[in-house]
Amino acid sequence: MIKVVVFDAYGTLFDVYSIGALAESLYPDSGSAIATLWRDKQIEYTRLITMSDPQGVKGSRYYQSFWDLTRASLRYTLERLELTYSVSAEDALMGQYAKLMAFPENIGVLQKLQVRGTATAILSNGSVSMLETVVASAGLGELLQKVISVDGIRLFKTSPQSYGLVLEEFPVQRDEVLFVSSNAWDALGATWFGFRTLWVNRQSLPFEAIGPRPTYVGSDLTKVLEVIA
Repeated sequence: MIKVVVFDAYGTLFDVYSIGALAESLYPDSGSAIATLWRDKQIEYTRLITMSDPQGVKGSRYYQSFWDLTRASLRYTLERLELTYSVSAEDALMGQYAKLMAFPENIGVLQKLQVRGTATAILSNGSVSMLETVVASAGLGELLQKVISVDGIRLFKTSPQSYGLVLEEFPVQRDEVLFVSSNAWDALGATWFGFRTLWVNRQSLPFEAIGPRPTYVGSDLTKVLEVIA
């Protein structure tokens, strides 16, 4: 029996590529490239930090907040694409990232889970302030029991410690958690940890070529309701 549904935030509840429209207006013909490289570099930095010092007593000594890594990866992206840097463009893009567009089915799915009495939460690499802002902007605050950030352990996903934060917040067994992510690598990490997993494969991508496949696969978040039912 699934007792808790835990959602990844960026890419799963909030569309990280929706920033491409603003990027395109600031840098014509480069919006899609900015959005893609920015996201890839952001995740690369989280892995670099965690892998370089995974056993730190107080987390990685190299830890920086996800917000700081998001800004750093944006600067890298603009330089890599040989685009002109400006403070105003950076501020505009970072401001938009703080209030990313939510996927349209989010509220309906979370409302139905609330009616069923199923506990819901976010587990994210995002910093506490980032998550508070984006959740409030999307109007999801009253539909989530917990918003969990890795800030407290200073290690990013897919470290086992990051997924373990869920068990610290909810008195459940690992296989009573359904972890939902649109990131295949995140779904794999959570599967290895022992959660049941749902990969939201919005882009019809192939499965990862290593490790077990996720427990469930769907094209959007409405698959959660099918799994719970």
